[in-house]
Amino acid sequence: MAEPYASDVSPEDIVNGTATESLRLEQEADAIIARNISPRPLRQAVREDAAEARAWADHRVKRARDAIRGEPIRASLYALGLGVLIGLLAAR
Repeated sequence: MAEPYASDVSPEDIVNGTATESLRLEQEADAIIARNISPRPLRQAVREDAAEARAWADHRVKRARDAIRGEPIRASLYALGLGVLIGLLAAR
């Protein structure tokens, strides 16, 4: 579906609430309702999002551990530098 140009939208469309984006969203919502699709229960959505966040965090932790094991001196120096910066900022 081609997007209409700004000149294709009349002021009456905007005033009457039939602007293209609004109309498109309403049509998509009507299509979802017509297909009888029910939204996921909130508890299920939260559990799925939490599992996804946990998987992301586990992946990041594994990458950090591998980087530290690969170059322990560099990681120690970064940690020392960061600690000094935090100490200087906290002393202010």
